[in-house]
Amino acid sequence: MPNRLAQESSPYLLQHANNPVNWFPWGEDALALAKSEDKPILISVGYAACHWCHVMEHESFEDERIAAFMNENFVNIKVDREERPDLDQIYMSAVQAMTGQGGWPMNVFLTPAGEPFYGGTYYPPTPRYGMASWGQVLSGVANAWQTRRADLTKQAGEMAGHIQQEFALKNQNYVLDPLLFERAEKQFDTQFDRSRGGFGGAPKFPPSMSLEFLLRIDSLEMVTTTFDQMAWGGIYDHVGGGFARYSVDANWLVPHFEKMLYDNALLARVYLHAYQVTGNAHYRQVVEETLDWTLREMTEDGGGFYSSLDADSEGVEGKFYVWSQAEIEQILGDDAPLFMARYDVTARGNWEGHNILNTTHSNLADVAAQFDLSIAAAQKTLAAARQKLFAVRAQRIWPGLDDKILTAWNGLMLAAFAEAGRVLKRDDYLAAAVKNADFLHATMRTDAGRLLRTWKAGNAAKYNAYLEDYAYLADGLLALYQATFDVRWFEWAQELTDMMMTHFQDSENGGFYDTSDDHETLLYRPKSLQDNATPSANAMACKVLILMNLLTGDGALVDYAEEMVAALYPALAQYPNGFAHWLGCAWLLLSEPKQVALVGTDVSELADVVWGEFRPNLVIAAGTGDTPPLLANRTQIGDRPTAYVCQNFVCQLPVTDPEKLREQLS
Repeated sequence: MPNRLAQESSPYLLQHANNPVNWFPWGEDALALAKSEDKPILISVGYAACHWCHVMEHESFEDERIAAFMNENFVNIKVDREERPDLDQIYMSAVQAMTGQGGWPMNVFLTPAGEPFYGGTYYPPTPRYGMASWGQVLSGVANAWQTRRADLTKQAGEMAGHIQQEFALKNQNYVLDPLLFERAEKQFDTQFDRSRGGFGGAPKFPPSMSLEFLLRIDSLEMVTTTFDQMAWGGIYDHVGGGFARYSVDANWLVPHFEKMLYDNALLARVYLHAYQVTGNAHYRQVVEETLDWTLREMTEDGGGFYSSLDADSEGVEGKFYVWSQAEIEQILGDDAPLFMARYDVTARGNWEGHNILNTTHSNLADVAAQFDLSIAAAQKTLAAARQKLFAVRAQRIWPGLDDKILTAWNGLMLAAFAEAGRVLKRDDYLAAAVKNADFLHATMRTDAGRLLRTWKAGNAAKYNAYLEDYAYLADGLLALYQATFDVRWFEWAQELTDMMMTHFQDSENGGFYDTSDDHETLLYRPKSLQDNATPSANAMACKVLILMNLLTGDGALVDYAEEMVAALYPALAQYPNGFAHWLGCAWLLLSEPKQVALVGTDVSELADVVWGEFRPNLVIAAGTGDTPPLLANRTQIGDRPTAYVCQNFVCQLPVTDPEKLREQLS
């Protein structure tokens, strides 16, 4: 019989609905039962695309004997970390404090009051590699609860106190100065892999936020080396577009095959910026293939973007994506030798007897010459070959799709589509961005205008939204406004900014809480500062405050932002990989950002000048009214579209000639 998870909408929870474990979703029913039966709680946290979550489910949670023991001794709660990042953060902090590491699946044992006293990540079904088995862990915890409860309760109270420590973001007396960027760049340089790009060794995660910052300070070697190696490597899907979550090796060859919406949103945007800076056509190709993948495979009919594609298909990691030499020869015929030379296909394979397509070991000019072809002819043949392989791959059993829609992640992808549409002159991308924003406005809001976290077709949107939902979406809306000049997107972003200040602000210690002031009461109210796979919600909120100040002139917003960044100065200089989005905010504050007001009904020619180069320290407003306030009291010259270039709300003489505008922006 299905357990209580069968009533949920999360694909991850639904994956466990037929487990013999009596799973509860997080909620008052489970918490009340733990108190009434005086049982410890097991909270097991993961997400739909998590490979080791699937492994542990098959090995342990589908085991009748293990499930019976869990049901008898614990109240068992399953949590989708993507729906409930607040719970994930609270209990991940505890696991990291207990074990020195974290990850998913995460399994934590709590008192009936919700305080953690023991936890870890993946546990095997039998003892191996020095790890206890899941059965041993369950038995040990159950026995300790019966025989040493006082000790466990005391330990849980101490742990709860430890992870509740407050992060102060004010009154630190640090002053921002440009030396910060020099110090941060040196730290990046010490970790940089000069041959393969990225920072540190295996596993390697795409360092989107670090590269975004390094672009701003013109540290191009680290940027281009990393972008080239990633786009050539197996972490990039050369057949279907888009990036996998990370590379298990240091060479970007072997991906952990799941594809996450947020990774691809961040990477598409920063590859776009790298294309603007370098003019490298391959970077543009990566942007377009990634966004095309999103439209084709990750977009709901109404315009929302899905969350992820699993690493597994048919229960095997990566099976959907890899090839044998025989398959390539059969599908491509006479074109197979060229393709195999370019994409590292051999009879032996490059991963567990299979071939992950990559171009890190071949040079297109050399390969083309080997087959007596021009580069253009080789490119044409290879493109046609990839299309044939895509058609064949599409007939395979697909990886699982996590089709829930998350407000925050949609905000990230909204920004990527809006910017790419404007920069690349792709009207289809702009249309996708507008459709997405319309979807979010219609679906992910309460009657009072407050945001909701998650939605899945056939279910109403639910869960109070978090700081990251407000901040990421506001940033996406500002990108959309500056791409379309439709004032409703600015007005919605302004509304979300006001709500952040009202419901999330920590007026005592500075910055913002991750949860709103009317959120469910939890063990403590979390506040995250470091970047992880996605930007720090506080850092993104900081960026939004700066942009809103530039568009509105509201000095209180930028003052608060500067106070937040300055308080983190030591961490930004010493640990830049963990605070790269904050570094971008600091750079924006210190770079004397420009404000461009375009007055008129058709300002496209002037706007093309502004968008023609990478100008990250600039905001643009356009129209004939007074919204945003940057446009107020601006008039046209001779009824012609007119540009005002300003800094600190002091403007140069207005111009109507695109070339004169280009000069003022240089």
